[in-house]
Amino acid sequence: MTVTIRRATPADIPQLAELGAITFTETFGHLYKPEDLQTFLSNSRSQSRYLKMLGDPRTGIWLGEVASGPPIGYAVVGRCKLPVENLEPSAGELQELYVRSGNRGLQLGTHLLNKALNWLDTQGFRPVYIGVWSENVGAHRLYARFGFEKVGEYGFPVGDHVDREFILRRG
Repeated sequence: MTVTIRRATPADIPQLAELGAITFTETFGHLYKPEDLQTFLSNSRSQSRYLKMLGDPRTGIWLGEVASGPPIGYAVVGRCKLPVENLEPSAGELQELYVRSGNRGLQLGTHLLNKALNWLDTQGFRPVYIGVWSENVGAHRLYARFGFEKVGEYGFPVGDHVDREFILRRG
């Protein structure tokens, strides 16, 4: 299968919001009470949120597609919003990176990560941070291959539930 990666456009917002909700639920939905999950999704995976991000020139959003089908993965990057002590003014962040569960063998996550990191670099974002669920061992391995190291922790709210997240940094 041939995978293509392209920048998101305003026309993609409905599909992006749907993909964001689906992939988060596929990956983490089992961890939360339904009302906590719904509260999180209605706030953080809404069309209005993605439209606002798309309008920010310091934010990049990419979609991964196979053939002429709907997007199966995406990445969002921009300035760092993580609670990092003494955050560098030029710090960037990989804010979201998700791939539909049935398509994870295509290396789309790696391709999206490469595209996102290259864009952050060309935009002058240094260093780059990522917030990762403390128990997501597969993501920890992926990010370690790209030079990320743990530098902190914080609480990530999903409704009334708070996850333990690691903050990873790449110089």
